[in-house]
Amino acid sequence: MTEVAASLLVPIDLDETLGRLTVSVTETVPGVDYASVSVTTRDGEIRTLAPTNAVAVEADELQYELGEGPCLRAALTDPVAEVDDLVTDLRWPSYGPKAAALGLGSQVAFQFRADPHVRGALNLYAAQPHAIDAESRQLGAMFATLVAVAMGWARHDETLGDALASRTVIGQAIGIVMERYRLDADRAFGFLVRTSQSGNIKLREVAERIVAEATRNAL
Repeated sequence: MTEVAASLLVPIDLDETLGRLTVSVTETVPGVDYASVSVTTRDGEIRTLAPTNAVAVEADELQYELGEGPCLRAALTDPVAEVDDLVTDLRWPSYGPKAAALGLGSQVAFQFRADPHVRGALNLYAAQPHAIDAESRQLGAMFATLVAVAMGWARHDETLGDALASRTVIGQAIGIVMERYRLDADRAFGFLVRTSQSGNIKLREVAERIVAEATRNAL
């Protein structure tokens, strides 16, 4: 966490920094398997940034689509929204069973606010029910503060727009890899991450190259 915080002391690449934060969450916070960041936009939409896994994207999108769930609740209203068992919790009757079908057991989301107009949530997902304890919540809240600091650097709309564009092109690349290699979304995402790490290339650049190549081949 100290290393991640230090990276916020210089001008940052928002997409890269948020990615480092969410990966650090899964490596540091006990019980947490996946993480993502939800942000609201001026036009009233809510979108996902820096997911660590395709499951996190699917869970986020489910909550946006259904209009219920911890990540949506935290992003829009409550400071913290937690569910210990997604199968039995009655607050989100549509989302809970579908999240469980994705292999999720519990989750917690922390609201953050960043000047001048950014609001969202850090979403933490666990594969097992009752996996998120008091220590996990404390650490998660600290990471949510770091997300707010990172978003605070994004005072210009074009910076946040770049991050949203990164999410779009990465999604397109995942679809291409799924079709090309007959992989599911999770393994396709892992393919992009491994290519990025092995080549020391930003994830967005890997995705842009795959999309560009597919576009050329389609002409």
